[in-house]
Amino acid sequence: MATRFLSGVQPSGNLHLGNYFGAIRQHIALQEMPDSERFYFIADYHALTTVQNADEMRLNTRNVAVDYLALGLDPAKSTFFRQSDVPEVTELTWLLTTVTGMGLLERAVSYKDKVAKGLKPSVGLFAYPALMAADILIYKSNVVPVGQDQVQHIEMTQDMAGYFNQTFKTAVFVRPEPKLSATPKVPGTDGEKMSKSYGNTIDLQMSEKELKKVIMSIKTDSTPVEQPKNPEACTVFALYSLFATDEEAEALAARYKAGGMGYGEAKKMLLDKIVAHFAPYRQKRAELLQRPEHVDEVLKQGAAKARAIARQTLDEAKRACGLL
Repeated sequence: MATRFLSGVQPSGNLHLGNYFGAIRQHIALQEMPDSERFYFIADYHALTTVQNADEMRLNTRNVAVDYLALGLDPAKSTFFRQSDVPEVTELTWLLTTVTGMGLLERAVSYKDKVAKGLKPSVGLFAYPALMAADILIYKSNVVPVGQDQVQHIEMTQDMAGYFNQTFKTAVFVRPEPKLSATPKVPGTDGEKMSKSYGNTIDLQMSEKELKKVIMSIKTDSTPVEQPKNPEACTVFALYSLFATDEEAEALAARYKAGGMGYGEAKKMLLDKIVAHFAPYRQKRAELLQRPEHVDEVLKQGAAKARAIARQTLDEAKRACGLL
């Protein structure tokens, strides 16, 4: 069986550097992997746990679609679609919840974290891992590119697949395995993990003027210009290293340690790197915004392909349950 990758991104706001280095860049690179298939979706059902304004949801979904295409997603190499265009996934979610114990869902670290941050503990938020499991299992995906914080959800998906197969004495579902990103953590402007919930993101859509303002606001220590600085403890250096070659990163680290360079100069170097790296994306994005019908067609065709596979898997699962 060819490797089948599956990953989704929530349309809960503008995409940022954390999304790009933590997931999107890997998704695009996987398009060149031989003997493989890719299914990437916009997780709008998932986003309903936090985004509950129709206009905002539509805008965010459009922006995610445009951003992925502008960053290099090729519809000829990857199946790209909206989660809600494949309603079979919600039907499979119900089947999975009937064989999944409350204890498994109660152990979800992401649920505990979100509630601790003040997010309303809805049933949807609690059952989130079951919907995520359905997303993965319905396409018989065997590899799921994720960040370290999502590994538990893959393990829960493995458990749910096992529960279902054992309960109904079937082999409908394939056991998925996580594929970790090479960049497990991208720091935000405050040094914590970059996240919309922390308000510390550097968004991909920002203009150069907006980027400059945000980058210049990155927290640094109060070491004087003339004194040596520790690159390993600097958020600016960590972000610069994501864009730089090994030689460029080593050269900047040497300047930090030698002293005589202020953080303002390092921030300017980071700004230049970001602007140059995303210049092709900005141009492509502007073009796609003028062609909304093309974006719609990409999502429509992707959904048709994804739904055909989902329907087949769901029928197998329902037959195993005695529903067909």
